This record gives sequence, C-alpha cells and structure tokens, in this order.
Amino acid sequence: MNTEISITFIFSSFVLISALMVIYSSNAVHSVLFLILVFFNMAILLLFLGAEFISFLLIIVYVGAIAVLFLFVVMMLNTKISSKNMDQKSIWPLGIIIFFIISSQFYNINSQNLVLVFDNNILVLWFNESFFFNNIQVIGKLFYTYYSFLFFLSSFLLLIAMIGAITLTLHHKTNIKKQQINTQLIRNYKGSIKFIYLRK
Repeated sequence: MNTEISITFIFSSFVLISALMVIYSSNAVHSVLFLILVFFNMAILLLFLGAEFISFLLIIVYVGAIAVLFLFVVMMLNTKISSKNMDQKSIWPLGIIIFFIISSQFYNINSQNLVLVFDNNILVLWFNESFFFNNIQVIGKLFYTYYSFLFFLSSFLLLIAMIGAITLTLHHKTNIKKQQINTQLIRNYKGSIKFIYLRK
C-alpha cells in the first residue's frame, strides 16, 4: 500500500513539474514537449488508479494526435525566442482571479457533493452499478444512461466548435479575377475585337 501511494505521489509531482514547465518555458516547441510529458505522466497515473481505458485514451488521442498536431503547427509557424523578458506583473492578477474561481468550484463540489443528474430523487448505488463491469462498460453505462443528455450536448458543442474552426479558415478573396468560360464562348467577336486605325 505504501508503494502504491509513493508511486502516485511521484507521478503526481511529475505532472505538476511538467505543467509548470509548459507555462514557464520560453520556447514554444519545448512547451509542447512538456505538454506531451504531462499527458504521458497522467496516463501512467490513471493506469495505477485502475482507469485503463482513460489512460490509453490519453496516450492515443492526446499524445498521438492533438499534441503532435500542436508540435507540427508550432514548428511550421517558425516562432523565435524573444530576448525581452515578458512583463509578468500584468499577468498575476488574472492568474489569482482564475485560481480563486477554480478553488471555489472545487470547494463547492466537495462540500455539497454535487451530482450532475436531473432527477435528484433517484438514489444510485454506484458500487452495485460498477462492481460487476470493467472500466469501459462502466464509462459507457454512465454516459449513455445517467449522463446521456450531457454527453450529446457536449458532442453538439464540439461539432459547433469544429464548424467554427473550418469557417475561420475559409478566406474568400474578392480581388481575384476568375474566368467565365461560358460567357467567353458565347460572346460575339464583334464586341470583343476593336480595330484601331493608326495614322502614319
């Protein structure tokens, strides 16, 4: 038991150190590499906690797709390391406000034991629901029975975000001259050719 607790504290400290290095690293490529390290340590931590599906999902989706995409985008942008030190005094008030908001949310969750269900009169015995199933079956049962509306709502929000990202990349330029082949073929030669008589 002490070994499991020590391993959990070790990987938790690795997650915190890597997350701090993502913020304080001056090079954008190094920040993305530390972000990949955060996901990798979180996957190992979740694997020790018994959430195998979420652990492999972090490795495949976040590390294999999203973080590598971030790395390619940062490398293609050709960002340069700024020699000037950024004024961090202007960022501290915003960081303190966000910290107090997140801390208050965690305090409300721990104190009131909030559960995201619409009918609070239903008593769900989670031990009986999750004891006879593996990790993937428990997640699927929770998503598609108790949290089905929230699951589809989050999917709809992700669809809107995807459509918005696609529309932002579409740049229609109005100053581009395009050929109209049908109009050019129908046009009479008398209206397109002009004879100019030059005096000698």
